[in-house]
Amino acid sequence: MSISVALSLGQTALELGLICSLTVLALFLSYSMLNVCDLSTDGCFTLGASVGAVIAVAGHPYLAILAAMLAGICSGFVTAFLQTKMGVDSLLAGIIVNTALYSVNIAVMGGASLINLNKTETIFTKVKGVLKGTFLEKGSVLLVAFVAVALVVLFLTLFLRTRLGLAIRATGNNPDMVRSSSINPVMTTIIGLCVANAFTALSGCLLSQSQKSTDINIGTGMVTIALASLLIGGTFLGKGSIFKRACGVVLGAVIFRLVYMVALRLNMPAFMLKLVSSVIVVLTISGPYLKQRWPEMRRTMKGGKKNA
Repeated sequence: MSISVALSLGQTALELGLICSLTVLALFLSYSMLNVCDLSTDGCFTLGASVGAVIAVAGHPYLAILAAMLAGICSGFVTAFLQTKMGVDSLLAGIIVNTALYSVNIAVMGGASLINLNKTETIFTKVKGVLKGTFLEKGSVLLVAFVAVALVVLFLTLFLRTRLGLAIRATGNNPDMVRSSSINPVMTTIIGLCVANAFTALSGCLLSQSQKSTDINIGTGMVTIALASLLIGGTFLGKGSIFKRACGVVLGAVIFRLVYMVALRLNMPAFMLKLVSSVIVVLTISGPYLKQRWPEMRRTMKGGKKNA
């Protein structure tokens, strides 16, 4: 593999990693901070992609980003409402919303399963036009993705230090204590999931505009990818300030995409990539446990050999 090809693949992995890290940051807020496993991620990602594509085709690429985030907020509100007001378990609520969003996404896309954006102005083509003739022209996608991630990381860092942000974190740690402190955990859960799903939808919108197309299956497996990236990031920068942990999440998303890219370069069939995602999740979760149990397992194995 030549250096130019390697650099090109690395740039592509970095672009996809940054864009998808927005979904991982959403999971960081809902799963790590709020302690809610939101399984509507796949459908919400597709919702952001489909809404963003439809608005972009209508000639409003910038408005598409705001519309996609607003759609994500609505998705998060429904998920939180089912949990807090309808008595539905959080896992089941996510599954229900994710299932319903399949029909919603088809309806948003006008009954089609694919929207082509090849001849459509997107935020990336707009930025590329502004940077035309400069050394940043070829890195316009990377620049937009980096700015979006930087803004979201900055927002989370500041937001989670506010009174409301601290209440959200406290709700995830100890809801009973929050109630005794005259804080409404229902409201903090709703706000937390709305913000998280807005980031997920933003991620889907940016991915669809960068790839110049969106289809009904664009978000399939995103919750697994995001969870794997979250856990990978946690092994590197899982402790410390919110900013440090958020940066670790972004790093995990980039590393995961690099692993994906390597798997593709090894001529692994595309249908095997979901299996790769699942294996990475299992290894990341089980790694610390197996490392802790390894001395005991070695003693057991040595004892078995002596008895034999």
